[in-house]
Amino acid sequence: MAAADVPDLIPALPEIFLVLAAMALLMLGAFQRDAGDGEGAIRFSRLASWLGTAALALTALLVVTIASRGAILSFNGMFIVDDYAIFFKVLVLLSSAFCLIISQEYLEMRGIARFEFAVLVLLASTGMMLMISANDFIALYLGLEMQSLALYVIASFDRNENRSVEAGLKYFVLGALASGMLLYGASLIYGYTGTTGFDAVGLAVGGREGAAPSLGLVVGLVFVMAGLAFKISAVPFHMWTPDVYQGAPTPVTAFFSLAPKLAAIALLLRVMIEPFGDMLEQWRQIVVFISLASMLLGAFAAISQNNIKRLMAYSSIGHVGYALIGLAVGGEEGIRSVLIYMTIYVVMNLGVFTCILCMRRRDQMVEEISDLAGASRSNPMMTLALAIFMFSMAGIPPLAGFFGKLYIFLAAVQAGLYTLAIVGVLSSVVAAYYYLRIVKVMYFDAAVEPLDRNAGMSLRLVMLGTTLLVALFFLWPEPVLSTAGVAAASLLAGG
Repeated sequence: MAAADVPDLIPALPEIFLVLAAMALLMLGAFQRDAGDGEGAIRFSRLASWLGTAALALTALLVVTIASRGAILSFNGMFIVDDYAIFFKVLVLLSSAFCLIISQEYLEMRGIARFEFAVLVLLASTGMMLMISANDFIALYLGLEMQSLALYVIASFDRNENRSVEAGLKYFVLGALASGMLLYGASLIYGYTGTTGFDAVGLAVGGREGAAPSLGLVVGLVFVMAGLAFKISAVPFHMWTPDVYQGAPTPVTAFFSLAPKLAAIALLLRVMIEPFGDMLEQWRQIVVFISLASMLLGAFAAISQNNIKRLMAYSSIGHVGYALIGLAVGGEEGIRSVLIYMTIYVVMNLGVFTCILCMRRRDQMVEEISDLAGASRSNPMMTLALAIFMFSMAGIPPLAGFFGKLYIFLAAVQAGLYTLAIVGVLSSVVAAYYYLRIVKVMYFDAAVEPLDRNAGMSLRLVMLGTTLLVALFFLWPEPVLSTAGVAAASLLAGG
């Protein structure tokens, strides 16, 4: 075999390390004698959780270490590493690591602490990294399926709970449908361009010299967008989100709302900007519709929810709508605003789900908003943190959520998309009702029975860290703003 035929493995070193770590952890669990019984399973689950967290942290370090100014292509151009990929990979890896940290206490309380949870998170994270670096529709599909197969199992991880099994089944059936639509769209694009590589597709699309794109190519693009819209739970492909968020174990819900959503947003941006950037006017109207529908549904459908996890599901749909405003804008400012928004969204969501994991009564998890009544007297610190997150998600200054929406709306106004900006502001006002309702319940409603105050140290530390980041973001936003700008420029340079 000639040396030229051997792919350069250095760009994919983080993915290789992470999948090897997952395999090693799986083998270690398989040959561990006491990993299957009660106390032994709990002890080994703790060890696996910390080993998985360490593997994710080391992978993030590898990602940063191999970072370079220019884009690096490998595997015949199917795999790309640029500043954009590095930005999202670090966010995904950190999100996965923190989800492992906050999940262990819940898994032990529910009696489902098993080492396979950490293995599945590592495998799903590997798939997400492949999605982020995909530069070809075949690589895109492989990464997407690697992530999805692990997520289907994680959603139904609590086998003793009917809701969890139902959530996994719903996610599997609808996810398979979305994957089929995406694959069909990719096959149509291949049929009309003769290639699956993003760069080559971009050349084929851009080489039409002002001619309208063929109908088949547009249909293929619509199918691809439909498949990716499912992965980010955007309207009208959102139907799985409330049921899966409510039915899945709470740490799994937290994981779903963070890492997979980041990877799907990153993939959607790369697909729309790199190969189809010259068709902006054709696909912008679709993105505008999805954005408007997601913002409005997320704002109004959450009002009637009493389960806080279900409320967060509709909230996440609304936040995806805000993020899609930046994609509709296009250009460096639009992409940069999406990156800033998703970074802030991840920190806020991680903090909210950490607070939800602290909602216990007599060592049993509670999820109803009414269970928070009078929590300010029994759990003042948790209540304060949750109130800060709710104010931030509502977009109230000077919290981080305000700046996320500010950059998104400014980008829309500068691009002349006034309808998107106006609907976004109005949706934020409506959404503020149900965010502030939670604050009102915690501080002004009479307590029926106080919540427990025995949250573990890991939950308290994550809650403290995310609260400080959200509350004090305005003091030093420059690292996020500058890094997002570099990543956005990198994506556009590749497109």
